[in-house]
Amino acid sequence: MSDVLTVRVSKALREKVRRYGISVSKITREALEEEIRKHESRELADAVGEMKTLLSKIPDDEIVRAIRESRDQR
Repeated sequence: MSDVLTVRVSKALREKVRRYGISVSKITREALEEEIRKHESRELADAVGEMKTLLSKIPDDEIVRAIRESRDQR
């Protein structure tokens, strides 16, 4: 399913779009997808940063012990 987005642009910009035969829907879709990828990437980087902060508070030997226990349970 899809939705319709409306964008207001100047008459001069609209004329140039027509003159050059630019596919507004294609360009808009690609630009939105790229912007969303940037936001998701930043979100992921922030989450990784938070995880690093939390994991740095746990002693290494505790992490090793937890991994070994997990492997032994399989």
